[in-house]
Amino acid sequence: MTTNPPGPEVQNKNRAAILAELKQEKRKLMMQNQSSMNNPGASIPLSRPAFAKDFRDHAEQQHIAAQQKAALQHAHAHSSGYFITQDSAFGNLILPVLPRLEAE
Repeated sequence: MTTNPPGPEVQNKNRAAILAELKQEKRKLMMQNQSSMNNPGASIPLSRPAFAKDFRDHAEQQHIAAQQKAALQHAHAHSSGYFITQDSAFGNLILPVLPRLEAE
């Protein structure tokens, strides 16, 4: 029992069906793209990694704040100078401040 390949008529119908399906898919994608252009935030998915990163950053900031507070208390207890908490390009948690002297 041998099967003959489909004739040219059947092949043309299959091609037409495939082309119609592709056109419909293209139209659907164009509509989605157009709606995302009108609502740019609607197409952006909320992701868990961003939430985890924010949580990690917040925990790190709290840890640094606690270290700054401890360093400031230690400096005030053991030094006669003035110190402030300030972010430094060199990673210092506190910075010494020179007091302003009144002009005589």
